Amino acid sequence: MHKYIIRRTLQFIPMLFLVTVLVFGLAKAAPGDVLSGEMLDPNIPHEVLEQRREALGLNDPIHIQYWNWLSSVAQGDLGTSMQYANRPVIDLIQSRIMNTVYLALFSLVITLAVAIPIGIYSATRKYSLFDYGATTFAFLGLATPNFFAGLLAIWLLSFQFGWFPAQGTTSAVGLSGFELFVDKLRHLVLPGFTLGLASTAVYMRYMRTEILEIKGSDFIRTAHAKGLTKNSVLYKHTLRNALIPIITLLGFEFGFLLSGAVITEAVFNYPGIGTLFLNSISNRDYPVIMAINLILAVTILLGNLLADIFYAVVDPRIRYD
Repeated sequence: MHKYIIRRTLQFIPMLFLVTVLVFGLAKAAPGDVLSGEMLDPNIPHEVLEQRREALGLNDPIHIQYWNWLSSVAQGDLGTSMQYANRPVIDLIQSRIMNTVYLALFSLVITLAVAIPIGIYSATRKYSLFDYGATTFAFLGLATPNFFAGLLAIWLLSFQFGWFPAQGTTSAVGLSGFELFVDKLRHLVLPGFTLGLASTAVYMRYMRTEILEIKGSDFIRTAHAKGLTKNSVLYKHTLRNALIPIITLLGFEFGFLLSGAVITEAVFNYPGIGTLFLNSISNRDYPVIMAINLILAVTILLGNLLADIFYAVVDPRIRYD
């Protein structure tokens, strides 16, 4: 087991290096820079712009720029924002990232709380009216884009019924304690459900398919032959094995939720790293863009690593050597 974990961790290092190369290369391949954005004063002389580019190191050879950036990142310095008055990028991200983390966690909890019970019930009531309804919901969830689902949720649940707020994280300044907690939770409902819609559909289908497949296995028939109750066979034997692919997916899910929050946050005007990312793209603020891309990529890599480790723990058939 320890050898397996060490080997997977060592494989993580070159993948992380390749991620830094990819993040930096994509940023540099994009047209223009922060000094060629539309927000600049068109009356600024070209010579002044070139002097600024030289001072910022934008005219250095590409490998020098990469090495300088990588060295700074290794020391915890993500650079300074060119859009937000030379404010450190890490400060910008720290001021917003917890909002995105809360949104992703809320979405993940709702996804699992809805998808797993429905998947189990659909599998135990195969071809029932409920099963057909759940299947229809799953297909609609997979086919509906996040931005459309978000706009529909705002129109129906916010404008028409007024149940939940349509944007932001709080309704008023000065809230504290339990009142603040409830207010923040109400602001998470619409973007959280929107963000987790596709994931909920995926987990429902995985859960149903895995349970149906495992129910026909020899060890399940043996458990029934021993006289175990249906609930005991379902929850102690079938469900544990059916959760193995779910655990694998969970390793990737959090990173995907963080990256998927970009569109959802824009729809709900939610102040997370998604809206910061879109604003930075509009203004060609490449230090912020590269930092957020790097964080999202590392999160997905870490999730992949943890998924492999948890998979080996849950499934004893995984070999460690």
